[in-house]
Amino acid sequence: MASMVYAGKIIKDLGLEDEYTLLVTGTVQEEDCDGLCWQYIIEESKIRPEFVVSTEPTDCQIYRGQRGRMEIRIDVAGVSCHGSAPERGDNAIFKMGPILNQLEGLSHNLKDDEFLGKGTLTVSEIFFTSPSRCAVADSCAVSIDRRLTWGESWEGALEEIRALPAVQEANAVVSMYEYNRPAYTGLVYPTECYFPTWVIDEEHVATKTLEASYELLFDKKPTVDKWTFSTNGVSIMGRYGIPVIGFGPGKEPEAHAPNEKTWKDHLVTCAAMYAVIPQMYLHQLKK
Repeated sequence: MASMVYAGKIIKDLGLEDEYTLLVTGTVQEEDCDGLCWQYIIEESKIRPEFVVSTEPTDCQIYRGQRGRMEIRIDVAGVSCHGSAPERGDNAIFKMGPILNQLEGLSHNLKDDEFLGKGTLTVSEIFFTSPSRCAVADSCAVSIDRRLTWGESWEGALEEIRALPAVQEANAVVSMYEYNRPAYTGLVYPTECYFPTWVIDEEHVATKTLEASYELLFDKKPTVDKWTFSTNGVSIMGRYGIPVIGFGPGKEPEAHAPNEKTWKDHLVTCAAMYAVIPQMYLHQLKK
């Protein structure tokens, strides 16, 4: 945010204004529901930029895509009874056990993509209900963090879980979460917890713009890669087809970690890039 705002000052100080409008957005709830803020910007504020630069951490490299993700829930029902005679009930936690084993097996057999890498699946939460510690559990549920690589769909991700023998045997219900938490203003803007995969082509004008900007400023070729985690690009490009490309300070593996830090020279590098990108984009369009 500091680099992007300061880039506006550089643009004014050096007279780099041209026939463009530059908008800097500081968006909320990205950690909870990436892209929700941009759904609101595009749908409610009717702002649709020509292309977007994301300042998420890239270690001052150019990132042109990411896997998508979705949040899935599996619910299993049981019948409670006293723990002294468990055979009288139907233990929902026991019924979830084989499902967990088969989910782990499924996680090793997901689609792979040459650029974005492999789809992944992990169980992130487990819940249960039971009258007491001396009773059989009458429900059990798990949350799944599912990362979708290129060519995977949310429908397919749900169906491959529903097709697991243990899921069918337990009559488990497989569903996708909905996000409906209020923002700091109190506004609730519901959306399903599906965040589409997206990629910008190597030859896309946005990619070429950042490459040319980097080479102009630093006299060397940049590294072009992709994010492992998810960003607001899931809405910008994934939902709405607006080109988005990443260039940001900080290292992705340190993001959201206790040792996260941002190097001062990264801030300077990024401010310089952000100041040059708008004019370079116009230049690339004319080529």
